[in-house]
Amino acid sequence: MFNWKKLGLIFKPQEVNGKVWLKEFAQAPSTLIFEKFVRVYFSCRPLPDQNGQYVSYSAYVDLNRNNLFEVLKIAEEPILSLGELGTFDEFGTYPVSVIRCRSEVIAYYGGWARCESIPFTVSIGMAISHDEGAHFTKLGKGPVLSCNIHDPFVLSGPKIRKFKESWQLFYVAGTEWLLTSGRPEAVYKIRMASSKDGVNWTRDGKNLIESKLEDNECQASPDVFFHNNKYHMFFCYKYALDFRKNERGYRIGYASSYDLANWARDDHKVGIDISDSGFDDQSIAYPHVFELDGEIYMLYLGNHVGRFGFGLARLEGQLR
Repeated sequence: MFNWKKLGLIFKPQEVNGKVWLKEFAQAPSTLIFEKFVRVYFSCRPLPDQNGQYVSYSAYVDLNRNNLFEVLKIAEEPILSLGELGTFDEFGTYPVSVIRCRSEVIAYYGGWARCESIPFTVSIGMAISHDEGAHFTKLGKGPVLSCNIHDPFVLSGPKIRKFKESWQLFYVAGTEWLLTSGRPEAVYKIRMASSKDGVNWTRDGKNLIESKLEDNECQASPDVFFHNNKYHMFFCYKYALDFRKNERGYRIGYASSYDLANWARDDHKVGIDISDSGFDDQSIAYPHVFELDGEIYMLYLGNHVGRFGFGLARLEGQLR
């Protein structure tokens, strides 16, 4: 069993002033390591409009590499603009995952569009930065991954990795919509796409992780970390229905693999759960694992899927 020591809430959006686009939520943290600081990308929201509708932006916060609780800088503006009328990312860019590629930083993100019969649909877009990840330019007006015969519904939650010479994009795919009290709720599972260039992707629509709670278990945020000759996946999961503000909300799970195709799930090893009190006493979700100066850390969300920010935990011992 792993042992994660929780270090506390590291960034709270409600404490940020002067940014109308950053009022609530700091969702889906993703790191980029620099010499003197750690840049954490996250997704945030302004206050809702008069109809109670949100949009979502992506930004970053720079943390002191020697003291991750010290904020050095917050992005002056979102790293991506919302899409124009009718595009796949007109109403949101969430979540985002970044990777260095030679002199560029490449971001993959979920682009949100509103619908009529269901609340939303999501596809995966790509953007490139030429200034060390401060600003990004979209590859185009459309997504690089969207619905097809294997993935007919929502595609979201991109996590980009490159192992050896192959690009892997772990993502979540909607498998169906369930109606409860007249409200549609999506069911989604973890899947993977492969690429030789990071632009053109091959996928087969295979679920990587077996379900534990129920057949309609929802899985998200598949964060894969290679350590000790093994692929370690930390992800989150919840019940499909009636999961808000109760024990049916998100928990963090764990699976491992030696070949990226066959995964053995063992949530008992994960070593981190909700707290007895505080910002994560109802839900814990969207893990992101990274190595820094010989230590392994996890960023994660608490209640209301990151409405009050993200927390930090440090691994005590080894990943085996």
